[in-house]
Amino acid sequence: MTATSLSAPTAPAARDARMPGLDGLRAVAVLVVIVYHVLPGVGLSGGFIGVDVFFVISGFLITTLLIREHDRTGRIGLVGFWRRRARRLLPALVLLITVCATAAWLIGGDVLVGIGRQVLGAATFSYNWVAIASGTSYFSATESELFRNLWSLAVEEQFYLLWPLLIPLLFLVPRAWARVVVAASAAAVSAGWMAVVAADGDPTRAYYGTGTHAFALLIGVALAFGARRVLEGGVLRGRRTVGILGWAAVVGILVIATIPPGDTVATFPGAMLAASLLTAVAILAGIWPESSFGRQLDRPLRWIGERSYGLYLWHWPLLVLLVAAFEGTTPESGVPVWTGVLVLALTTAAATVSYRYVETPIRRDGFRATARRLRDGLAGGSRTRVRTLGVAAATALLLGGTSAAIAHAPMRTDAETVVSAGERALQDAATSTATPAPSSSSSVTPSPAATATAAPGPAPGPVTNKTRPSPTPTTVAADGRSVSAVGDSVMLAAVPALLERLPGIRIDAAVSRSTWAGPRVLEAFRAEGDLRRFVVIALGTNGPVDRGSLERMAAIAGPTREVILVNAYAPRDWIAGVNADLVAFAREHDHVTVADWSGAIAARPELLAADRVHPGDEAARIFADTIAATVQQIDQRAATERYERELRVYEAIQAHPQPIGE
Repeated sequence: MTATSLSAPTAPAARDARMPGLDGLRAVAVLVVIVYHVLPGVGLSGGFIGVDVFFVISGFLITTLLIREHDRTGRIGLVGFWRRRARRLLPALVLLITVCATAAWLIGGDVLVGIGRQVLGAATFSYNWVAIASGTSYFSATESELFRNLWSLAVEEQFYLLWPLLIPLLFLVPRAWARVVVAASAAAVSAGWMAVVAADGDPTRAYYGTGTHAFALLIGVALAFGARRVLEGGVLRGRRTVGILGWAAVVGILVIATIPPGDTVATFPGAMLAASLLTAVAILAGIWPESSFGRQLDRPLRWIGERSYGLYLWHWPLLVLLVAAFEGTTPESGVPVWTGVLVLALTTAAATVSYRYVETPIRRDGFRATARRLRDGLAGGSRTRVRTLGVAAATALLLGGTSAAIAHAPMRTDAETVVSAGERALQDAATSTATPAPSSSSSVTPSPAATATAAPGPAPGPVTNKTRPSPTPTTVAADGRSVSAVGDSVMLAAVPALLERLPGIRIDAAVSRSTWAGPRVLEAFRAEGDLRRFVVIALGTNGPVDRGSLERMAAIAGPTREVILVNAYAPRDWIAGVNADLVAFAREHDHVTVADWSGAIAARPELLAADRVHPGDEAARIFADTIAATVQQIDQRAATERYERELRVYEAIQAHPQPIGE
């Protein structure tokens, strides 16, 4: 992840200045991110904050190197700086992209979707903006985004491109403390911007955006300006206290990594900002003169820290590829422990090979010298020539595999295909000449089955127990003309089956919809006079349910209608809570029932799309049957209650016969 390393070629004055503690912090950062993705059951559900640890380290280190160069030469050598960044970043990145894209081509299926734009974003260090433009989500993605983790590399590289151009402006500020204030103020603005964007309902834009996520880098910048005296050895006292603070900061980072993310300012930017500030404390403790904290942190973690860039690059693509190959799903659908362990082993091996044979030689010798060495290998001995030809052949195969992956990539994932089919079916139903729905907001017309059970008997007149017919129980069938439904993309994927199972049903379903949108849709139904006797709500897939929204939807339905809450099935952390909340709400309210979609599909997850969220054709029929069965159950219960009332009246008449009318 980190795009900086003190072992990379730098100015002579900085070449030997290996700052203690940074490798250890890099190791902590990459480990929490990898565990967060690869072993989700371990408990580091907030491990994404490791990216912010990397950002602070990068902001601090790059700014420190630029300050030293400016102090020594009076200028910033832009070409040399960018050349060093290219040597550090590009070799491992090119290897990763070509190897993993070729492997994706061999596996095929959903893992290839969007591979062209992903390679473009990765190659141009614009992945975060490409992802934002394409509407992909970091926290609730349902597609196998092979290079998703490269968004953070893009943010860092954009920082490396712009910061050397902007830092001379900060050198114009005369006082060191004033420079710290400027950088810290910019960080505060960035964090506030993230909070505003996230509050508007777009956490992915807040998380991926360069400006909204720049606060961690800027905290590192502020630290670099504020710690100059420490770096020069001018502060010697307090090393024991500083060491304690350093360990407390590391523990604090690990604690934050255990906190599940939310969609409020507590996460955006709360958790990330807290982790960034703690990282700054840990960095300061590591570089403090005569402090042992940095050396102690580095000692067991240096090997991981030195290879943290490669470890970060490889872990996510390998996870996506292995889950697709062995499970046919995405990491969001769950990662078996054995798969996670295998990913860890392959990640370590790939990062080690990349570090030794690709990154280090090019970082040490440069691109031209490496190319010359390969060219000279063709004229060398037989062993050298074979090795060089092998490298050339492997390069050609990987480039060809990458091109094939891009050329053969499908347009949609399995889930997107079923959702798209649902959208078409819904559009076709809207334009067809279906029978108008027989209901209004003020008067709900019962279904034909219900009407049949409530139909009057013989014409009024004198009767006795001899002429009054005995009531009989009625069997009812579910009827779509008495059903209004609002749902998310799961319901949208099931539209064809719903229209077949419940002809005449009114459906309003959309992608990424949550309970917040439910009241607005039901209000529209009521305004159109089309809020029917059964109100089906399936809005639990995309996040925790909002109790206030449930209350409003129940109030809109009113006491004359039956509300059916369809529970959720998806490999997401919040699903268990969603389903428990729906059951509790139904228990507390009359005329509210839960349709158990989760229970119906739990034993047949293979019928779902590859994301294990959206129903395929057969699963869609199960979804529709679940709703229809619930409608029928409620209707049957009402018919039974009517029968029992009529039976009591009949028995009363039998007990007290009336005289025959004249």
